[in-house]
Amino acid sequence: MQHKIAFIGTGVMAAAILKGACRTTDPGNFILTDALPEKAETLAAELGCRTAASNREAAEEADIIFLCVKPQTAAPVLAEIAPVLQSTQKLLCSILAGVTIDTIRIRLGAQAHPVIRIMPNTPALIGKGLMLLACDNHVSDTAKAETLALLTPCGETMWLAEHFFDQGTALSGSSPAFVYLFIDALADAGTAAGLPRDQAVKLAACAAYGAAAMVLETDETPQALANMVCSPGGSTLAGVAALEACGFHDTLGKAVEATCARSRELGAL
Repeated sequence: MQHKIAFIGTGVMAAAILKGACRTTDPGNFILTDALPEKAETLAAELGCRTAASNREAAEEADIIFLCVKPQTAAPVLAEIAPVLQSTQKLLCSILAGVTIDTIRIRLGAQAHPVIRIMPNTPALIGKGLMLLACDNHVSDTAKAETLALLTPCGETMWLAEHFFDQGTALSGSSPAFVYLFIDALADAGTAAGLPRDQAVKLAACAAYGAAAMVLETDETPQALANMVCSPGGSTLAGVAALEACGFHDTLGKAVEATCARSRELGAL
C-alpha cells in the first residue's frame, strides 16, 4: 500500500517534486495545502491530487509530510503541525533553506523526530535536477529508501553531511541561477557580435550543457578540460585571460559566499 503524502506549500520546487513523484505514485495519495488555497487547488487539479483545509489536517492524514514553505514563514507552520508530529513518528521532509534538523525539532518540541532535509534545484522541473539530502540516525533505512523513490523522477540524488548543507545549497540549489546568467551574458555578447538572438542563446546553452556533460562523463578535471580548449596563443586563451582580468573566479567565489551567508541567516527561525 502506498503512503499518503502531504505537501505543505506548493511553490515552484514543491511542484517540481510533485510532478516527478506523480509519475510513479498515485496522484490521489498526495494532499496539498498552501497559504494561498487557490494555488494548491490549481496544482491539485492539474495533477489529480487532493487538497486539505489546513496544514494540520494534511499532516494528520499523511504518513509523510513535505514542508515546502519559505523559511521566513516556517515558524507558524511548524507550530500548527507540531501537535500532530509530537504524537507520531511521521517522516518530515524539509526543503527550508538554512533551517537545520535540530532547529526543526526544537520548533516541533520533538527531539528525536525523523527529519530529512532536502535541497532541490530548478532542473528537477525537467527531471535533470540534483536533490541533496541530509538526515541522522533517527531516520530509518526504510524511510530513506521511500524518500529516494519519490525524488528519483526529478533527477539524481546525493546524501550530504548536514554541516555542509549551506555550501551544497549554494553549489546546487542556487548556482543554476548563476549559470542562467552566464548563458544570458554569453548570448548578449554573441548578439552584440552580430548573431541572431535565438541562435546566440542556443549556442551558449548547448556549450554549457555539453561542457557540464564532459565534466560528469569523463575522468578529466574541469581545469584539464579547459586546457584542452585553450591552444597556446589562441583565441580561447585570450578570452579566458579577459575573464580572469575581470576577476571571474573571485566573483563566483563571492557569489557562493554570499549565498551561504544568506542561507544561514534564513535558518534562524
